Parts: sequence; structure tokens; C-alpha cells
Amino acid sequence: MILIKNGRLIDPLSKRDEVVDIAIEDGKIKEIGKIEKNENFQQIINAKGFIVAPGLIDVHVHFRDPGFTHKEDILSGAKSAARGGFSTVVCMANTKPVVDNVETLKYINEKAKDAVINVLQVGSITKGFEGKEITNFEELLENGAVGFSDDGLPIMDTKVLYEAMEKAKKLNVPISLHEEDPSFIKTAGVNDSEIAQKLGLEGGAKTCAEDVMVARDCMLALESGAKVSIQHISSGAAVETVRFAKSLGAKVYAEAAPHHFTLTEEDVLKHGTLAKMNPPLRSEKDKQMIIEGLKDNTIEIIATDHAPHTIEEKNKEFKLCPSGIIGLETSLALSITSLVRKNHLNLMEVLEKMTINPAKLYNLDRGYISEGAIADIVIFDENEQWVVKDFDSKSSNSPFIGEKLFGKVKYTISEGKVVYTDK
Repeated sequence: MILIKNGRLIDPLSKRDEVVDIAIEDGKIKEIGKIEKNENFQQIINAKGFIVAPGLIDVHVHFRDPGFTHKEDILSGAKSAARGGFSTVVCMANTKPVVDNVETLKYINEKAKDAVINVLQVGSITKGFEGKEITNFEELLENGAVGFSDDGLPIMDTKVLYEAMEKAKKLNVPISLHEEDPSFIKTAGVNDSEIAQKLGLEGGAKTCAEDVMVARDCMLALESGAKVSIQHISSGAAVETVRFAKSLGAKVYAEAAPHHFTLTEEDVLKHGTLAKMNPPLRSEKDKQMIIEGLKDNTIEIIATDHAPHTIEEKNKEFKLCPSGIIGLETSLALSITSLVRKNHLNLMEVLEKMTINPAKLYNLDRGYISEGAIADIVIFDENEQWVVKDFDSKSSNSPFIGEKLFGKVKYTISEGKVVYTDK
């Protein structure tokens, strides 16, 4: 048994915010209230002055396993997630081979049994990520998939995507979409602006590359009734489109990555390839519109798009290096530093976007703290400042190295087991 003493419980589902003790037994929360210490507790955690919240949930990570395990694997990715306060993650399907078949899915789910946290996997929407033929949704769900995404590539065939949405609606699972039309991209990973010119590039990714896809897919979501997630939204116009689609009754979710509400295209000049990602960092105006979308809940989810790459890959010239940054170990601190401390959102609202909202998207019975619930918990000091300098991920491709951030994870508990301590 574990006893957490005197922590400030913040639970976004119940809106509970008070100092309590929490007893954990057999992977579940046994009791919440005033609890006396006794010999039955094998571990007592003094959480005085700390926040005790549901374990964080990230619905958008890349653990590169199978196929690219020199960058990350399921076990190292899970360790990185635990250090960031996450007790559940959802992995994307752009592995090698792609998760469009039961054999690959079973390999991932079997390996995930040894992970320190709850690692879940989506299946691909289309076979081979080719955007032409829908995978066997029913078979993949029966074998443990939790949703579907071709993240990394857009689905350009409208008929194929609509059919996928109809099937997802019938099965009550989410479709998560990468929204970039390649017709409007000259160089991926950088905004099509003077920044691309300063980098000596012919051009970058226009915002309309995202905007046209988001507009189409919001209307497909409205027509189909499917639960659709717009991934890593970067364009202010796309935020407006999602807001409009919601007003019409579409079941559209949107997720924002911390880099898109903390950095702008100007940071590409400062950090180079470490600030290259798809979709790219946009203008200050886009960033502010994303923050407004977070404030009015147009954007319900904060997700990292944790995308590990090697030093050698990121040291290539801009056009040739892969897009993406790691984010699991800095996500909570960036959200506290850039959203809470700047009075855009309060801590309850930020945690809602990192716990119960992602849980609802993927139909997970997690993301909340109550008696009888799974004991997924993060304990953190919202006021502790720390410097980003090392990672539990295999990779270190982050533009935030050297940054001073507020919000330090002290403990992560997954299914009643302490899987990370800041010691």
C-alpha cells in the first residue's frame, strides 16, 4: 500500500481542489480524505506543497517501435513519458512495418506489457499509409487498437476518408488526422514566409496547406457524425474553422502541441533543425489564436507529438533533416510556464486538457482521481524552476534545451506503482 500525505488534489473531472491524503492498494485508489499512517503502508509520500493530479495522458506520440528503435523504443519511450508525468500514451502507426496488420499490433502490445506506463496503440486508417484502401478496423480493434490514424501523412482521397469516418462512427472510435496538403508545401517543416527565405529555401509550408484539409475534414466529420481529432493544430485559421464546425454540431476535437503555443517561426532562426516540425511553427498571430482556442476550449487537448530523431539526422541541412521534436519530458512544464503563469489558463484547465479530455477522446477509463479508480497519479511542484538539460528518451532533439521552466514532476504513479521519482 502507498499513502500520499497532504497533497493538493486537483481533479478536472470532479473539479475537486483540496488538500487530502490518498491511499493506494492493488493498483486502485482505496481512500481519499484524512488518513492516518500505519504499518500497512509500504511507502509514504509527503506531498505537502505539491499538486496531486491524475496521471497525464498523451494521445499523440511516436515510439518508433518497430523499425526505428535506434531513435526510441516502447520501453525507453515509456520511461521518458513517466519522467514527464504521463501514465498513459497513445502511439501513432507510422512504424516499419506500419500498424495496418494484427502481427505488428500484437508485437507492440506484447512489448508494452513490460513498459513502466500504459502504452496504447492506434492502427493505421489505410493500408501501408498509402491513402487508398481502409484497413480492417474490426480486426485491429479486436486485437487491442484504440483508434485509427495515418499521422505523418494526410489522406487526400475524400471518399476513402469519409468511408473511414463512417466505419469509425459505427465502431465508436476516434479518427485522428494529420492535416497538410502537400500541394502547398515547398519545404516541409518551416512556415512559408520570410523565415524560409532567410534560411535560403525556395519556400516552406503555407498555412493553407493545413487550412484546406481542416475545412474539408470538419465538414466530413459533421456529415458522418464521427469523432474526429485534428492533430497538432498550428494555424489560426484552422482554429477558427474547428470553432465553426463545433458550433454546427460536429464531433471535432483539436489538439495543440506545446511547441505551437510557446514558439513561433522566429525560433527556427534560433534553433535551426531542432525547431523543424510538421506542421511548422507559424506566426505570432497564429500562436495567439491557438492560445485563444485553448482558452475557450475550441482546442480541448494538449498533446506532444513526441517525435524522436538522432543527433546525426538533425545535424543534416534543413531540407534533408527529418521533422519533429521530443516533448514528453517538457510538456507539463511548458504548459505551466506558458499558459498558467501567463494567466491564459488556470491549473485545473491545463490538467483537464492533459488528463480527462484525452481519455474521453479515446474512450479510456482513466484521467481522473476517485475512490475505486485506477491509481494513475502525477505529483508535481508547480513553482519549482528547473533547466532542461537531459532526457530519459533515447533522443535529445528538443529546442528547449537550456530553457528555464516552471513545474517539476516529483513522482509518477502508474496503476499503483511508483514508476518515476525526482531523486
